[in-house]
Amino acid sequence: MSSPTGPRSRGGSSARADLADILVQIVHRRTERLQEARREDGWQATWSPPALDAEPAPRTAASNRFLAGIEAQRGRAIIAEVKMGSPSLGSLADSVDPLAQARAYARGEAAALSVVVEPDFFHGSYELLAACAEASGLPAVAKDFIVDPLQIEWARRAGASAVLLIAALYAPDELRDYAAIARACGLVPLIETHDADDVAKLDGADWELVGINNRDLRTFTVDLEQSMALVPSLPVGALKVAESGIHEPDDLAGLRAAGFDAYLIGESLLTSGDPLAKLDALRGAA
Repeated sequence: MSSPTGPRSRGGSSARADLADILVQIVHRRTERLQEARREDGWQATWSPPALDAEPAPRTAASNRFLAGIEAQRGRAIIAEVKMGSPSLGSLADSVDPLAQARAYARGEAAALSVVVEPDFFHGSYELLAACAEASGLPAVAKDFIVDPLQIEWARRAGASAVLLIAALYAPDELRDYAAIARACGLVPLIETHDADDVAKLDGADWELVGINNRDLRTFTVDLEQSMALVPSLPVGALKVAESGIHEPDDLAGLRAAGFDAYLIGESLLTSGDPLAKLDALRGAA
């Protein structure tokens, strides 16, 4: 099988023409940064994607800590997020201590950790991921906009157990190739979808983790009802993750009733002032 050359977000026949301008900007900047890294740090000479003669089997809870953490709390598993900013929030550097936040998530018995590592729009880094994973001891997913297999290797070296793949950025074959590289590196791919077009890209393959982003990245509006309606169309064998826009116990309770197994929660924990109390309140709904 071939290695992916990057998402066809502009110009290719498989491109999503409705990608939001912000996504196009992020993908463009990530591509530039990866080119810079290869030139300046010599990664091209020291690492290349694993050669895959056959597609690796999906990861299991026995072979992956992230999956094991969610399986152990299935139906009530909270993936608690650390991020140091966003296009809508701006920088959170003055209000969030990421290591204290990560430790609080561990004390609050979160099933897993999410760390946003994109640097230019979300103020993250792979160093932040490594530090938060070590501080918390929780299995972590690296949230990035993957445009190069090298980012998967960065996630592995930073101590991640999982990596986010945003389905909207890829053609179906590219999505499967990136997922295969992640598995070969010991990581589980968390496939993020938002609508029926994204879900259709999953046909014909087995998937461990499939998320639905409740936030439309074209408009940044949140619609939990739309996500709930998509649950029956998700792959039967996959653990189902609700992402974003979860603020109140009632939100989580409704998502659980719709069939979700885990809940990726960021802003409401980061801005709560007391992440432990917020986790307790949300857990009560689960």
